[in-house]
Amino acid sequence: MRILTIRNYILLASLLYFSGGNLIAQDRNITINQDPKFEILLNEKRKINTSLTVNDSYKIQIFSGESEKAKKILTDFKQEFENIDGTIIFNTPNYKVWIGNFKTRIEAEQKLIEIKKKYKTVLLIKPNK
Repeated sequence: MRILTIRNYILLASLLYFSGGNLIAQDRNITINQDPKFEILLNEKRKINTSLTVNDSYKIQIFSGESEKAKKILTDFKQEFENIDGTIIFNTPNYKVWIGNFKTRIEAEQKLIEIKKKYKTVLLIKPNK
């Protein structure tokens, strides 16, 4: 391996300096045409997201286990309790069926007593708290 002399080092540095001046980045304007309906949908989604208060409400867990069984239990639950919302949450390695969106613990416990008659393994939970 050769050691560069000072003269060769200066020559190499100046060559790199002057050749770098000829490099020009691309300068281009891009115009994106977006459907106006997309913005309307996005605004609706923002409104819905702000109205959802998942972290401030109590939920009742009626099942934890396999995906297919969770789907069946949720379908059965929605047929019997039409006025209560339900959803399936995946929390490794289980699928959990959460129902309700109760603002107070008392309200959730009252519904828990009613649901416990049909589903034996129920839990009262408050997500992310």
